Amino acid sequence: MTRADLPDPKIKRWVASRKAAVVRAVIGGLLLQEEALAIYGLTEEEFTAWKRAVDRHGVAGLKATRLQKYRQL
Repeated sequence: MTRADLPDPKIKRWVASRKAAVVRAVIGGLLLQEEALAIYGLTEEEFTAWKRAVDRHGVAGLKATRLQKYRQL
């Protein structure tokens, strides 16, 4: 993964694959978490929730429809 693979910083619609790309970039050391938060205008809580969802359920955990199901479990 390179920076060219990352979503456009001006993105308005966050689909699961874009969220996962940002999480993978931070986990893989391509971006520091603080840098990702600044570039994408994310809160620490929002990013942490994305990372937790990926850790627990993979990319599917980031899909809005799946979030409701996983929260019920």
